[in-house]
Amino acid sequence: MESDAGIGWIAAIIIGGVAGWLAEQFMKSNMGILMNILLGIVGAIIANAILSVFGVVLGGWIGYLIAGFIGACILIAVGRMVRR
Repeated sequence: MESDAGIGWIAAIIIGGVAGWLAEQFMKSNMGILMNILLGIVGAIIANAILSVFGVVLGGWIGYLIAGFIGACILIAVGRMVRR
């Protein structure tokens, strides 16, 4: 069922894009819309994995947005460290 999956793919793209854009603004980087979506989605996966180690589970679209923002900021910071 769709409700068991958390959020759908279209919502993941939209929320991932918003999370990536927020992270882009916060980290003062310039990535572009496609990269923002990718950062938000991948960031949410990474942040949820990291947070689950500490017993924190974020659910729903607000949780996905928060996790996407945190994860995208982490990815931007790691990308900057690798480029230097």
